[in-house]
This record gives sequence, C-alpha cells and structure tokens, in this order.
Amino acid sequence: MTTALITHPDCLNHVTPDGHPERVARLQAILTALEDDTFDALDRIKAPLAEKTQILRAHPSDYFDRVKASEPVTGWNMLDGDTHMSNGSFNAALRAAGANIKAVDMVMAGLVNNAFCAIRPPGHHAETATSMGFCLFGNVVIGAKHALEHHGLSRVAIVDFDVHHGNGTQDLVWNDDRILFASTHQMPLYPGSGAAHETGGSSNILNVPLAPNADGTALKHAFELSILPALHHHKPEMIFISAGFDAHFADPLANLNFTEDDFIWATRQLKDAAKLLCQGRLVSTLEGGYDLDALAASTAAHIKVLMEH
Repeated sequence: MTTALITHPDCLNHVTPDGHPERVARLQAILTALEDDTFDALDRIKAPLAEKTQILRAHPSDYFDRVKASEPVTGWNMLDGDTHMSNGSFNAALRAAGANIKAVDMVMAGLVNNAFCAIRPPGHHAETATSMGFCLFGNVVIGAKHALEHHGLSRVAIVDFDVHHGNGTQDLVWNDDRILFASTHQMPLYPGSGAAHETGGSSNILNVPLAPNADGTALKHAFELSILPALHHHKPEMIFISAGFDAHFADPLANLNFTEDDFIWATRQLKDAAKLLCQGRLVSTLEGGYDLDALAASTAAHIKVLMEH
C-alpha cells in the first residue's frame, strides 16, 4: 500500500483575477514539485465530482444552488471581497470536495495507507451558508461527514495547521460531538475567530492561537501540550489534516515563522497518532500557502512523510 495523490485538472480552471493570492499557479507549483521521481510511488487518482447529496451533509440545499448560480459565463463574480468565481469554478469546487470523498473511500477500503488531496479552491473558511476567504465548500468537513455517515465511523478528528483559523470548519462542526476540530493559527489575523474560549457545543473544538512571529517551537508546544492529548482523548477512527502551508516564514499573508522541517515534524506526529489510534487512517487536504516556492517545498515535504513506511 502507498499514498494516494488525488487531484484533477478542473481545479486549474478556477481562475482568480490578476494579483489574487489564491491563484492557479499554486496548484501548478505543487504538481511540478511532485513530478520528481521521489514521488513515483504515489497512486495518482483523478478526483470525482462530489454529488449534491454529499455536499448537503455540510451545507443547505439553497446555499449549494446559490453557489452554482453564481458562476459567471465570462469574467469574475465576487462572492465577497476575497472570494471570486470564474467559469469553471463550480466544477473545481465539486472536484475539491469529491477528492476528499474519494480519499476516504480509498483509505477505508484499505487500498492506500493515506491520501493527499491537491485541490483548489480551498475549504476551511466556508461556513454553513457563507462562502468566504477564497472558499466555497467545506471540503474537509464533507470528507469527515462522509466517513461518519457513509462508512459508519463514530468519531473523527480534523487538525488544521493553516496560519488562518478555519472558521468555516468550526462553524460546520460546532454542534457535532463526533468531530474533534483542533487548530493552530496566528492570532490576531483574518478571519478574527479562533480564540481559546471557542470550544464548540460539546467541547469538541480546540483552538490554540499563536502570537505573530511565533516559530516551530510554539507549534511543538501546541501539539505536545494540547492537540495530541486531545486526539488521544477523542479516539478518532480517522484523522483529517487541513494542510495549509501559509505559516511558513516566506508567506506574504501572515507572520508565523515555520519552516519545512516544522511541517515535517507536525505531519509525523499526526501520522504516528493515526497509526496508534485509527489503523493509520489519514486524509490530508491542501488549504492555504501563497509563496509558490515555500508552498511547493512544504507540500512535497509533507507528502514525503505520508509516503514513509
């Protein structure tokens, strides 16, 4: 068994205006890095289109219809100050969610040890009925709910180390005690949520905000003192990673100072936890990361750890 890389060319058809940080070149940079023969053993899979019923596990029907209707024929439609749709964005969003569903299916079937979803648009800012922060649908939550409701798991966990708080993920799982959501993120920073006192409807949310200019030492403290103990307490049957790489010191949108080695360390901790708690079941999904070189190098480093035996 190996690691699945799940992506789709449709994710390159979600085009944002010139100068927008969440651009096609992000995914192109990652895919170029993964052409190296180091990654020959990846099981490369095309993401399916998520079905509406699968999206509706996380979002209401009228929201799905509203996003679909917002896709322009030409140019861009702004859903908020940060979030745009072009012709092709809706299918890209369905592929992004569908990648998570396919990843869960492959891991649950024992076809692969774990999976990485190289997708865009990202998902962790998409709230129940609100697109924001470059995100249309809650990709990782859709995957998590698929694991629970289609595969019959009783508990899962989502760990998010993106530099921005996953307000959308938090909103989508607030009252779902089956899902632990644990996040490290810079604070203060967009979107303004993620304080330690935000703990969810059943104490199922753990926010560990990090001060601007914090480095990998702060990440290690957060994991060792808070996140890993919470995982062991929750006993998930699958672990999901919202893998944003914008906490890298080179990233232009924030002020944390992580390196590739810090992402390697965090990935290894989560992989070890999955091995101990849930038969190694692990699904990771791309979120942020806006310096192309740092993003490509960090993603490649992350996937190398997933591929380790």
